[in-house]
Amino acid sequence: MATMLTACAPQPSVAPNAPERPMRIVSLDYCADQYVLKLVGRDRIAAVSPDADRDFSYMRAAAVGLPSVRPRAEDVLVLKPDLVIRSYGGGADAAAMFARAGVPVLQIGYANDLTAVRQVLVDTARGLDEGAKGEVLAVEMDRRLAAIPVSSPQRPSALYVTPGGVTSGPGGLVDEMLRAAGYVNFEGEPGWRTLPLERLAKEGPDLIASASFWNAPPDRWSAARHPIVARHMKDRPVVGIEGAWTACGGWFLVDAVEALAQARTEPRRR
Repeated sequence: MATMLTACAPQPSVAPNAPERPMRIVSLDYCADQYVLKLVGRDRIAAVSPDADRDFSYMRAAAVGLPSVRPRAEDVLVLKPDLVIRSYGGGADAAAMFARAGVPVLQIGYANDLTAVRQVLVDTARGLDEGAKGEVLAVEMDRRLAAIPVSSPQRPSALYVTPGGVTSGPGGLVDEMLRAAGYVNFEGEPGWRTLPLERLAKEGPDLIASASFWNAPPDRWSAARHPIVARHMKDRPVVGIEGAWTACGGWFLVDAVEALAQARTEPRRR
């Protein structure tokens, strides 16, 4: 899941033979599902991925009752789609393979900052012939982010903790999320890294952003189970970050930003 937040690729693109308004859309993975389920009417969705209604899918409620398909060429083509949308589903050769079969593919770009998240949203909506909906959603995203007060001269620190015992430093969407909520990232090294136990033994963050994926507890060997981490989670405010908010770099990341910002502005209860 971590890679979903940090990868970066070209902006969304669609094959030139795509219909102006696709009416049989097939989504190949749950990141693509989010855009289809948010922007497209159910009558235009031929199928979503098998993960569309899983706990880590933000739009899971909207997926209930829709057909699903595995990202295998033979299974997808039998549905006669006029547009396939994907983030990573079907593997690296999926776009070329569907192009050879005459099926246009809308490729969703990844984003590693909130500005890029917004642009991917707008571009993907246009590729689905739902540009107006995408613009409305982007403006709402702007409004929500602008409403978060972050002017404090001394920002508190926050540490992002996953059940797998890793965190993320500068240069990715986790860092963007923390900064947008008014924090500085306790992890100063870029990229995904093991929780800094040695540093935590001497000092700690002002807040812990505790991620959850699939409602799974930490592995018994995970650094997240270390007594040092447990002590900090007991002594400091902890904000639960739903896996569905961060699993894909979408507009719903703002939900996590708002939850973190609310913890910063509210007095701590003991």
